[in-house]
Amino acid sequence: MHVLAAFLRDVPPSCGTLRLIGVDGHAGSGKSTFTEKLAAALGGAPVLHLDDVASHEELFGWEGRLLREVVDPLGRGATARYAPYDWRERRFGAARMLPPAPVILVEGVGAGRRALRPYLAHLLWMDLPREEAWARGRSRDGEEQREFWSGWVEAERRHFAEDPSRPFSDLLVRQLPEGYSVLPGPAGVVGPDQFVTDGDGSTAMC
Repeated sequence: MHVLAAFLRDVPPSCGTLRLIGVDGHAGSGKSTFTEKLAAALGGAPVLHLDDVASHEELFGWEGRLLREVVDPLGRGATARYAPYDWRERRFGAARMLPPAPVILVEGVGAGRRALRPYLAHLLWMDLPREEAWARGRSRDGEEQREFWSGWVEAERRHFAEDPSRPFSDLLVRQLPEGYSVLPGPAGVVGPDQFVTDGDGSTAMC
């Protein structure tokens, strides 16, 4: 993970003087866990969870708010201010601050959407098939969220059909029994000097 962190620190800035790194993938694909580990390897990099930006009314229609409240201020070197959504209370909470940092991780379904890609220094895709990811997500969330998942799956299908992220990803991340394997993505150009690779071109990360 530290090899990947060092690589991401060195990519050119994408939003003013900072680097926004998108971590996208199907719901249940392990984005949050991976991002938490990557943030730690980056020395405590801030993480913006898109679950805090989306809502029941706007599962995917939040890009305008995100650009206005987060991306635009960060691009000017200012502190972003947004209200995280409470999925149980079905309302937005108290404002949360997100100050500029050299690297900020943007994690969630849709992190690599068309409206955000111009501001991303790199896009990572959690490479788990959607049916497997959704099964993991349903198991994680339990019976309480069964009805929500039924609506979510259809909404996610529509979103990625209209605005796919994987074809534009720079790196593909695959979970291993221990750690992760990172490979060049469909849009990625990773030189042989940038990662120490295994024989199949992948890189195992702790």
